[in-house]
Amino acid sequence: MSQQVALVTGAGRASGLGVATARALAQQGFHVILTARTDAQAEEQASALRAEGHSAEGFRLDLGSTDEFSGVAERVRADHGHLDVLVNNASVFPDMNTGTALDASIDDIQAAFAVDVVGPWALTVALRPLLEAAPAARVVNISSGACQQITFLAEQPGDVGAPAYSFAKHTLNHLTVMLAAAFRDTKVLVNSVDPGRVDTHPELGTDEEDVPPSVAAAWIAKAATFPEDGPSGAIFLDGRRIG
Repeated sequence: MSQQVALVTGAGRASGLGVATARALAQQGFHVILTARTDAQAEEQASALRAEGHSAEGFRLDLGSTDEFSGVAERVRADHGHLDVLVNNASVFPDMNTGTALDASIDDIQAAFAVDVVGPWALTVALRPLLEAAPAARVVNISSGACQQITFLAEQPGDVGAPAYSFAKHTLNHLTVMLAAAFRDTKVLVNSVDPGRVDTHPELGTDEEDVPPSVAAAWIAKAATFPEDGPSGAIFLDGRRIG
C-alpha cells in the first residue's frame, strides 16, 4: 500500500481548524488533501504545507454540492486508489445570533443541515469504496459544544441559542453512531470530536477559554489514527470520551 492519504474538508483558511488538522496529519507522514469551496483557497493552503516540507494537495469540495461528490471520489481513486482518513470538518454557522428555535429561519435551518449533516453523510457514502480499500480507515466528524444544549435539554430546560447549528451538530453526533454501526463489519472506525472553543478567528479577538487550533487538531489527529481495536461511534471532548 502506498503512502497513507487523508482528506480534510473546510481547509480554506490559514488560521482554521481544517488546515491545523491537515498539518497535524501531515506531520505524521500522511499525504493530505485539503479541500475548500474554491480551488484557489484549497491550493493556497496546500502550497503552504508543501513549503513546510509536507506532502499536500488542494482542490475544491463544496459540501453543499452533493452532486459533485462522485467526481471527488473518482479523483481520489484515480490519484491514490484508497483513502485512510476522512475528516468532516467543514461547517456553516448561519444563525449565530438567533436566540430560540421559534426565531430560526427556514433558510438557516436548511443551510445548517445541508452542510453540517447531509454533506458529511453523502461524502462518506461517496468515499466508502476508498475507505474500505484502505487497511484501516478512520472517519472523524467535527462536532460542537453547542449541541450539548440539546443533549441536556430535558435536565436543563431553556432556550437553545443558534438552534439550527446546534441541532445540526447534535444530529451529526447521531449520524456518527449510525455510520459506525453501518461500518461494523469493516475496518473503518467512525467517531466525533468536539474540539471545544478554538481560536480560529484571531481577528475577532481571543477568549480566555479558547485553545490554539494546533491543540484541537491534535485531538482530531488522535481520533484519525486510532488503532484497530479503537472505539467507533464515540464522541470525544478534550481528548476524553463523553459519549
